[in-house]
Amino acid sequence: MKIAMFGQRGPGDPLGGGIEVVATELAGRMAAMGHKVTCYNRSNSQMKKSERPAEYKGVREKYVPTLQAKGIAAVSSSFFAALACAFGKYDVVHIHAEGPAAMCWLPKMFGKRVVVTVHGLDWQREKWSKGFGAKYIHFGEQCMVKFADRIIVLSRGVQNYFKETYGRDTLFIPNGVNRPIRRPPQLIQKKFQLDSPYILYLSRLVPEKRADLLIKAFKQVKTDKKLVIAGGTSDTDSYFEELQSLARGDDRIVFTGLVRGRLLEELYSNAYLYVLPSDLEGMPLSLLEAMSYGNCCLTSDIAECAEVVEDKAVFFRKGDEAALRNRLEELCGDPERAERYRKDAADFICSKYNWDDIARKTIEAYGNGNERAVRSDRRPAHARVHRNCDDACGGKQSV
Repeated sequence: MKIAMFGQRGPGDPLGGGIEVVATELAGRMAAMGHKVTCYNRSNSQMKKSERPAEYKGVREKYVPTLQAKGIAAVSSSFFAALACAFGKYDVVHIHAEGPAAMCWLPKMFGKRVVVTVHGLDWQREKWSKGFGAKYIHFGEQCMVKFADRIIVLSRGVQNYFKETYGRDTLFIPNGVNRPIRRPPQLIQKKFQLDSPYILYLSRLVPEKRADLLIKAFKQVKTDKKLVIAGGTSDTDSYFEELQSLARGDDRIVFTGLVRGRLLEELYSNAYLYVLPSDLEGMPLSLLEAMSYGNCCLTSDIAECAEVVEDKAVFFRKGDEAALRNRLEELCGDPERAERYRKDAADFICSKYNWDDIARKTIEAYGNGNERAVRSDRRPAHARVHRNCDDACGGKQSV
């Protein structure tokens, strides 16, 4: 098939996050299967043109015009990407995230099969919860429900949301993870003086991830372990300043900023405990990655985290500072318990979330490029009964 993707930044973009990881992993594997894949990436003024690869892992990389202004950069890049997809010779256009999905009508109008992956209900995030951003993301959600042939979701909770809100069936295909190579603490010793086990937070510094809750709880814990806060901001500089203010006076707390490559690998490889205290997630890739390195993980008890780790991690009640503090104290004071969680983490997560399987399932979701998804509430009973047979035979029923 000829496949186009948009909604993501390009490979190697310093502002990239989970969506970029997913797009890169899927596109590369699809190209290896023999499909022709083109990614239309959002441009970043911080990257020189010479730093933008024309091809990456067998995937054509194109960069669309982007108006570099807060609030309209994503809208403008999505419009130009959708326009390129509409006029291009593609069987499938795969759009990542709810905001870019506002443009899904454009390639659909030109006869393309449109598939959207919902990486989370973005209107719930702090920076998009008000004003134009919230309205535009809701609009994108409504567009995908109306025009997309398939909607892929990363969690059961989001799947239930689309069913209850719109009566629309979706296909659950989670993210994947690669089995990594563990790295000795060389660069992190030199750059951050991390020469003993530490507690690690590694994610974007945005309010819904609740690094503030972790800092407050940690400051009450009697331990000689450091707390490493690793990650960049996402239009949330004021929140980062709040975190720095909270950490003031406790020299055990280390801010690393955005980390990539070997630094990131070393941080995951040498942590005593990984903590993700989020109030809101789509499907947390950082949690998958932390477990793939064999870390003991402590997360909030939201469904999106619980679905990922099952009984292979420790939970605390979402937003409960005292509960988080208690769990930190328990795990810091009981190395044997932490070791038991570390022992099974990597094998469990790498077998459960395999990128090769996920790429194959995504290709199956694309279908033959011509079928139209049918909303389940409009299907006759016999069609629902024979759904699995229809899918296996290339039929027209949605999952």
